[in-house]
Amino acid sequence: MLAGWVTSAPASADTPGDFDFYVLSLSWSPTYCQDRGRSDRIQCGGPRPFAFVVHGLWPQYERGSPRDCDVGPRSGLPRRLVDSMLDVMPSPSLVRHEWRTHGSCSGLQPDDYFDLTRQAREAVEIPTQFVDLPDYLTVSPRDVESAFIAANPGLKADSIAVSCDSRRLKEVRICMTKDLRFRSCAEVDRKACRNNSLVMPPVR
Repeated sequence: MLAGWVTSAPASADTPGDFDFYVLSLSWSPTYCQDRGRSDRIQCGGPRPFAFVVHGLWPQYERGSPRDCDVGPRSGLPRRLVDSMLDVMPSPSLVRHEWRTHGSCSGLQPDDYFDLTRQAREAVEIPTQFVDLPDYLTVSPRDVESAFIAANPGLKADSIAVSCDSRRLKEVRICMTKDLRFRSCAEVDRKACRNNSLVMPPVR
């Protein structure tokens, strides 16, 4: 779940704030939890069932992506900031990882980066059929993309990509400008899942 999407650019180019657009990555939590069991107690072992959750908001170049940018001494994120994100990113270790790996390249302070992450999530409407999925569902990547496009005016096919493993939907990735408008992203779109069909495990 913690892996990025595209190959990193050389470290010398990874300057905070120097990037072209964002990718909002939404993870299908039931797939993640099938792999992790209850080892992730908040996301997979708690009383609240999760459907799509925020994996991260990733700065991107048109080709490649910056990672692990140098933002000076790293004292860690305040506990109150980590806790404030758990309703949309239900894993403290994920919140910390996303700041270290991706947020550090945004050019923003941690509070501002996670505020922007929440704004990006709120800018995307999850299709109603995926909010509380009661049973296994077989879909195609095109089905999922079409559902998101129908629910989000202005979102187009070249602005969204589905990620999968050999048989299951893992993530939906949506490309956004720095001010969170949908935009095309040719490289991300080219790397989308090419399976004919995928399984979405149910929300439990």
